[in-house]
Amino acid sequence: MVVADDNPVVRAGLGVLLSGRADIQVVAEAADGREAYERTLQHRPDVVLLDVRMPGVDGISALPHLVGLAPVLMLTYSRESEIVHEALRLGAGGYLVHGEFTADQLVRAVRDTKDGRANFTATAADALLAHMRLGPATPRGPLPEGLGSALTAAPLPTHPAPHPRETSESLSQLQPSVGQSSLSGGSTPAPNRQQYRLSSREVEVMDLIASGMSNQQIAATCFISEKTVKNHINRIFTKLHSTSRSEAIAHWLGTAPRNPGRQP
Repeated sequence: MVVADDNPVVRAGLGVLLSGRADIQVVAEAADGREAYERTLQHRPDVVLLDVRMPGVDGISALPHLVGLAPVLMLTYSRESEIVHEALRLGAGGYLVHGEFTADQLVRAVRDTKDGRANFTATAADALLAHMRLGPATPRGPLPEGLGSALTAAPLPTHPAPHPRETSESLSQLQPSVGQSSLSGGSTPAPNRQQYRLSSREVEVMDLIASGMSNQQIAATCFISEKTVKNHINRIFTKLHSTSRSEAIAHWLGTAPRNPGRQP
């Protein structure tokens, strides 16, 4: 598997989580779409985990080049319906939004993607259903500025790729997965963050940590000192039973391996 995400903490967390499974191995990481293509071309993995918003060549721009090499599972914070639809139109084998799946569900989605079965978290499923209800005659809205345009300035090498899945063709095939609210056979629960009893400020800081911000960036965003940020982080780590940023993010996003011996 190749993991493509511009956030090194997210990459590290996914690497630890997925490499701990006997049948899954992360063979390479990538920080943008171009690296994802190069690593995928080199290693020919069974699955590529692909973020949307990355510097240089973004995930949407790289996607049509990647699907000719390996099945692609989108794993991202981007939940806009236009992006979800475009990713599926370009051949993505599934779409997961951070914070809407557990570690076991992610592992199952990876295995399903390898076997050609689509998975969607609740937000992505809702976006797909909304697009289907609008009908094919309804024009798709524009992608957010900067997405899907990087290839004009920095084209990837040409590589033969299979035809992207057509929306009309995938309707009957994807409907069962959407009905499962992908991944679990029922509504996919969001992580139970209330169990950690974070204050509103700590929730804000934790969300910024998960987005990849440094202490300095968090301080500037929240208009507080770096010392105060560190104090918040220390309290957050205690409440999340974590000793590092990557571990805290995994707990916060619901991707941490389950540990029956530990009570949150």
